[in-house]
Amino acid sequence: MRQYKQLSIEEREKLQLMLWGNQSVRAIAKALNRNPSSIAREINKNRRRDGKRLYIPRAAHERAIINRSRRGERKMVVNIRLRSYVISHLKLGWSPEQIAAQAEETTGATISHEAIYQYIYAQIHRNGYGLLRPGCEDLRIYLARRKKRRMKKGLRASYRIEKGPLPSIDARPQEVEKRKEIGHWEDDLIVSGESKLALKTINERRSGLVFIEKVNDKTISESNRAVIKRLELIPAEYRKTLTRDRGFENLGYRELETTLSIQCYFAHAYHSWERGSNENLNGLIRRFLPKGTDFRTVSDRQIYWSSLSNSFDAIKKLIWPG
Repeated sequence: MRQYKQLSIEEREKLQLMLWGNQSVRAIAKALNRNPSSIAREINKNRRRDGKRLYIPRAAHERAIINRSRRGERKMVVNIRLRSYVISHLKLGWSPEQIAAQAEETTGATISHEAIYQYIYAQIHRNGYGLLRPGCEDLRIYLARRKKRRMKKGLRASYRIEKGPLPSIDARPQEVEKRKEIGHWEDDLIVSGESKLALKTINERRSGLVFIEKVNDKTISESNRAVIKRLELIPAEYRKTLTRDRGFENLGYRELETTLSIQCYFAHAYHSWERGSNENLNGLIRRFLPKGTDFRTVSDRQIYWSSLSNSFDAIKKLIWPG
């Protein structure tokens, strides 16, 4: 017996044609090499409300995709212990990524960070575009960026990027993803429209060690200065890779590779989730230094304590293993 998987759009279109030809459920199932009960369920789930046997393959396919994407959200609804854990930790300031990383150890149930986001926005009509649903709680205020509506990946504001032949994350060693050894770093720049100053954030993926360095501008030289200043303090055996985005300030990577004996890799353009730990770190920092903060008013002491606090949090496994 073949392993069950969702019907493809081609199979759904063939199902429609055979229904038009008044073919039986068993005949359709045989033609598609499917179980008759699966075909019957597919037809009944997508039958018109008046009971007529009208089947629209495109609508059925879109409905199946939506239902499949919301499986994790439904887990939150039926599992009271998991739901209580997620909500309580959101209110403690944890991100969905952090909660997902610890959920199984604490509750015995697995949940993805995507499912948590889906649950949060499902509390609002039209997935965040409408009013709060009756009996629900608006949990968006506990997210780091507090966005009222869910934006698809890749729709963030554009910035200047380098599209040339940079060392791609696709060539990065597989062990980096496994997080079993120390020495694999990520970095990024937190900017503010209120000042030329910015913050360079650097984190180690396995240990969660965090560095935050104030930079005078968004130039390559300042970015390199901050990274070298921080990572040259780290023993050479713990400087293996550095993953970054394709922002202009990061294009001086060859100097870093020579000075620090580290191998640099670049995430795909607008794929911030490929540097998940660093993105999560920046979200935590934004809780205390929101957009619009003038970094000229942020003292070095505040930067120091923020670095220290986030490092301790990460060591406690609060930084997302993304």
